[in-house]
Amino acid sequence: MAESYRAEELLIAVVCRLLEGSRHIAVGVSSPIPGSAALLRRALDDRIGGTGPKVSVIGAESPEFRTDGGVDMFDCAGQGRVDAFFLSGGQIDGEANINLVGVGDYPRQKARWGGSFGSAYLYFVVPRVILFREEHSRRVLVPKVDFVSAPGWSPAGVYRPGGPVALVTPLCLFTFDKARRRFALASRHPGVTLERVRDETGFDFDAPGNVPETIPPQNEWLALLRGRVAREIADPYPKFAARVFGAAPAAA
Repeated sequence: MAESYRAEELLIAVVCRLLEGSRHIAVGVSSPIPGSAALLRRALDDRIGGTGPKVSVIGAESPEFRTDGGVDMFDCAGQGRVDAFFLSGGQIDGEANINLVGVGDYPRQKARWGGSFGSAYLYFVVPRVILFREEHSRRVLVPKVDFVSAPGWSPAGVYRPGGPVALVTPLCLFTFDKARRRFALASRHPGVTLERVRDETGFDFDAPGNVPETIPPQNEWLALLRGRVAREIADPYPKFAARVFGAAPAAA
């Protein structure tokens, strides 16, 4: 019998499945759910006798996860040594364009965000970019972003080994078709209907006649999450680890 799980644990499991086969996963220090998924992927791969992926947390202080900053990570990505990365945005549209700059007409925007940083570069060179957003609403998932911080697709002839593969939200999992420049609904999370996803999504998307329900985390995954992974994430993500798992850093 499957154990009960938290909403965060379901999202971690969804992302973890998307990371299968990765050798090097990079994630930001402000992204605890993707970071937990990367560490769960490593723990699972280690358990079945393989070598789990290297996990780099940009901005982390721990020597285990630390990089030499964004420049070092950009070099690794440009050399093809980062397999998976995560991006988000204040707005994401149906062509997987993301907006990290603000709302309204640039440069006189009525709301300003932190800025694009290296999102466009990493979106182009990392082969498996997973979009992740903890808010699923028409305010976030829009028909067209107000500003393109990083484009979801490129014209023919543009060198682009990387790009989006999926979008994970609290309601569902979308996959992205690069050729058609369009999302498709791959699964809806338990208790969520197709109608609700359509109602709360500002862009159009494809969906099969019978949308499968997202597979919940199995008991083995939950045990790893609440044990090994909880202890590991307590270093780069202490507040998240304490809130979700009641875990503290090993040195505490």
